[in-house]
Amino acid sequence: MLLVGGVTAGGSLLLGLPLGASVGRSISLGFYAVGCFLMVSGFFVGNRGPARVASEGHSLITPFSMFGVRGKMRWASLREQNENINYSAFFVIFGLVLVVAGIVLDPRHSLL
Repeated sequence: MLLVGGVTAGGSLLLGLPLGASVGRSISLGFYAVGCFLMVSGFFVGNRGPARVASEGHSLITPFSMFGVRGKMRWASLREQNENINYSAFFVIFGLVLVVAGIVLDPRHSLL
């Protein structure tokens, strides 16, 4: 978690400082952006349906392959369903932590 926060802060500084933003504002906007991305990602990971492709081997990918037959489907195992819920919860909670960190670090707003 600290690694993602550090990379986000570093990337935010690399993008924000040349554009004339302050250090605090650059980092807070980076935390907002990455936190929101993680929350949306967690939503989509958690809403994955219970059906899975039976064979996940290599297949020929063509521009029209999305319109073809999907192949055999199977139901996800309990372990796979639990993994989806756990990943979803992690992404949403970590995204919220980053957004709250962005709010705390934002120099435009005082919390006290």
